[in-house]
Order: sequence, then structure tokens, then C-alpha cells
Amino acid sequence: MEKILTIGIAGGSGSGKTTLTSQIAAQFAQSVTIIKHDDYYKPHDDMTYEERCRLNYDHPNAFDTERMIEDLKKLKRGEPVECPVYDYTVHNRSRDTVTVYPGRVIIVEGILIFENKQLCDLMDMRIFVDTDADIRIIRRIRRDVTERARSLDSVISQYLNTVKPMHEQFVEPSKKNANIIVPEGGYNQVAMEMIRSHIDSYLRSN
Repeated sequence: MEKILTIGIAGGSGSGKTTLTSQIAAQFAQSVTIIKHDDYYKPHDDMTYEERCRLNYDHPNAFDTERMIEDLKKLKRGEPVECPVYDYTVHNRSRDTVTVYPGRVIIVEGILIFENKQLCDLMDMRIFVDTDADIRIIRRIRRDVTERARSLDSVISQYLNTVKPMHEQFVEPSKKNANIIVPEGGYNQVAMEMIRSHIDSYLRSN
């Protein structure tokens, strides 16, 4: 079985992880599979919407990382997986799943993927997207209000109460587990070219 290149892309909320991931996927369309840690939020069917709104979604315990680890192992063995789907508008996992097939390159994306050693050990390349906090909060406000049906007050409250303190406690320290630190993510064209070149070289030689 041919070797699969596994790339982790981490960084704070709004740092530009998705932009970087999308640019890589666009460049190597047929070869790339993407799985996102956000899809692995734990389900909370036993809670009301109001109770789910008050949960801390930026703590490592909010994620079903064990399932993600098992799914990533399967993908690296060349097996398809049933990936969970998360619905941000109701703060809960959907009942739907998506069948994900392994590509020659697997990108794992999420704010806390470098916090877990088992997950880190499954990655061949670990990229941390490093972006100023003021830019990250502006991007988060735009995204959550327009794409996730959140109110401005709720986004600001969540940022101050959980996002910022959890970033300082867990996300920022996980940067030490990265192989590459990229300021500004997909907007950093020099870094993008280096990453593209590495992937292209891998695909040509495997």
C-alpha cells in the first residue's frame, strides 16, 4: 500500500487555518482528504439549546478526539470512515455522517490537534498558523455572525469567557509541537510555496 502523507494544520480560532487548508486542497484537488477536529465535537443530545450554549467549546474535553484518532488511523491504512457532522446553529452533532475516503495526502485541521500527543504522532508534518489576536477576533465575529447565525453579543461573550483563556492555556502552548510556524496562514505566499513544493515532491516520489 502506498504511503499517505498526513499534515496537521493548527492555530487559534480565526487564524487562517481554513484558508491555508483550502489553498492546499485546491492545488492538489484529487489527492487531498480533509478532516476537521470541529466535526468531532461531542454530542449533547441530553441538553437543552440554552445549556449547550453555555458549554466551553475551546477545551480539549469538548472534542471526541479518541474517535478522530481511530478514524485517522483507518484513513492512513487506506480505509474509508464515517465522519461525524457538527451543526453550529444548534451547538450539537448532527445525526448525519459523511463517508470520507483517504487521499494520498490527509490534512487534519483544528485549534487543538497539537495538544494531543497521540494525534500529533500520526502526523508527518505539523503546521501552526500564527496570527495576531485582534485579527483573529475580527475574523471570528465575521464568520460566526454571517455563517453560524450567532449574535454579535454572543460571539464577544464566548470569546472573552472561553476562546481567549483556552487559547492561552492550550492552543498557544501547543505551538511547540509544530514543525513549521506560518504567520498569517494562507495569506503568507512564501510559506504557501514551500508547503506546496514539499507536497508536490512527495506526490512525485511516491
